[in-house]
This record gives sequence, structure tokens and C-alpha cells, in this order.
Amino acid sequence: MSLYVKGLVQKEYEKCFQGVGSFVVLQTRGLKGVDNNRMRGELKQKGIRMMVVCNSLMCRALDGLGMSDAGVLFQTGPCTIVYGGDSAVDAAKIVAPWIKKLKVMSFKGAFVEGQVLDARMAEQLTVMPTRGELRSQIVQLALAPGSRLAGTLAGAGSLIAGCLKTLIESKEKEAA
Repeated sequence: MSLYVKGLVQKEYEKCFQGVGSFVVLQTRGLKGVDNNRMRGELKQKGIRMMVVCNSLMCRALDGLGMSDAGVLFQTGPCTIVYGGDSAVDAAKIVAPWIKKLKVMSFKGAFVEGQVLDARMAEQLTVMPTRGELRSQIVQLALAPGSRLAGTLAGAGSLIAGCLKTLIESKEKEAA
């Protein structure tokens, strides 16, 4: 590849990964074309992108984007980057069933919010809750004390109302 073409490819990588803060790196050597196309189609439907990259050019692009620490993930073998969704957790969760199904694929690592993760840690992303799930858990935790208080007040209020009703009925019977 000529120096000019390498420069164009590097600029394209920089353009594609501008604003991407998290991604998962896979080893996909031996992946068949039909499986590749099926996986890419499913990923695209879920808003996840997959790109096979040239390691040296990707390292240069990452340097240009201020993510030079991630270059360590592109030292050996062919690399495929999976990114998109809310975070790398989404990408890892969607790719995990494909890795189990297609034995030729494996996690090489991940880059999450400025931190480089090794293959084992990247695989652990698949069991973490997504950003949406974390938000719902936080909302539930925030609402829990209020709902408990309302339940307690309603329970005490209904108990008092029941007692008052019994007193009123007994007084009505005595008056009658």
C-alpha cells in the first residue's frame, strides 16, 4: 500500500472513531464470509458497527484521536473493532452469542472510557448491566424510600380509618 493510500485509510479511521469512547476488539481469523455477513447484519440492526482494521494504521489513528493507550490492543494478529450502542457493554453483549456460536472468534480486549481491558476483562463486559439497566436501577433505588413511606402512611391511615368506621357503626347501633 502506498504512503498516500495509508494516509487516506488512517484519516478514514480517525473519521469513523471520532467521538467513539469505547469499543471492543475481537480476533476473527478464520471467520467465514456467510457468518460474517449474518453477524454484521444483526449488529447493524441493533446500531452496532464492526470494522476490520489494519493494526499499524489504527494505532496511528488512535494516536491522532488521543487514545494512544488503546494501541496496545493492536499489536498482534488481525483485529476487528466492534463499537456503537450506548457503550462497549452493549457491543460486547451483542457479540458474545456469536463468539460462542462461531468458535473462531474471541475477545482480544476492549477500550472503555480511557481504560484498556484485556481479553478476560472484555469478556466480563457481557455480564455487566447496560447503561439503560443501570439508569433504571438508580431510579428504582431513588423511588424505593418514597414508595415505602407512602405504603407506611397508607397502611396506618387505613388502620385508623377502619377503627373510626367501627366506632361510628357501634355508636350508630347504640343510638338506634
